[in-house]
Amino acid sequence: MTVHTIPQLFDLTGKKALVTGGTGYLGTAFSQALAEAGASVVISSRDVERAQLAADMLPTTNGQKHFGVALNQIDPDSIRDGFLQAVEVADGIDILVNNGLVAASGDITNVTFEEFAEHQNNNAGYFVLARHLRDHVVSRSAPGCITNIGSMYGQVASYPDAYKDICTASPVAYHALKGGTIHMTRHMAAYWADDNVRVNCLSPGPFPNPDSVPGEMVERLCERLPMKRMGLPWELKGALIFLSSDASTYVTGQNLTVDGGWTAW
Repeated sequence: MTVHTIPQLFDLTGKKALVTGGTGYLGTAFSQALAEAGASVVISSRDVERAQLAADMLPTTNGQKHFGVALNQIDPDSIRDGFLQAVEVADGIDILVNNGLVAASGDITNVTFEEFAEHQNNNAGYFVLARHLRDHVVSRSAPGCITNIGSMYGQVASYPDAYKDICTASPVAYHALKGGTIHMTRHMAAYWADDNVRVNCLSPGPFPNPDSVPGEMVERLCERLPMKRMGLPWELKGALIFLSSDASTYVTGQNLTVDGGWTAW
């Protein structure tokens, strides 16, 4: 009988991972986690220099190399070219983390038709990238792993009074997007299971960047949380490595929510 120890199950040595939006507040933690687990990481950003700088700062636990590539996830040509470059520089991709996001404009009171529709292009980008990964690993007769980044706001509404008189409310287009991300994950998982490709979703709860959100709004959000505090980026690392590694080989089509209990009530 083959022995599967905990260190073996979570070890990503020899794996190649692509993290879109890997230079951002949460994307940095995702990239670091994969590198710390032993994977070679390709970080994508619309700014290739920024992507390469972030890749150069990743740990090399076993001598692996990391890379940066340019990729705009709402531009189909950029998606194709960026994925092909990632495959070339890393000599293959096994793991995809669909994390990149072009932000929404406007809230429920003033978002335009065009702004709402444009934001949904993020899901088109997630899907096309996922299909590129699926086709790539199938051509190699290799297993593949896709983690789409959802949100607690793809599952529940936001509280209007958390934002009132402080800042713009959570965009309705973002809620629609992330709800779609979660369900699209299930659909891809069902269709690609025969291809040995697992597709899951990781949905963070409140992980606001302290440099970009008002403190008073954060205080109001904390009052709504069972744990009474915001999440820290490193608290997503374990969940991502679980979904990306052999620790979850019988897990597909699932949405793992890391939210301090927000969606528990």
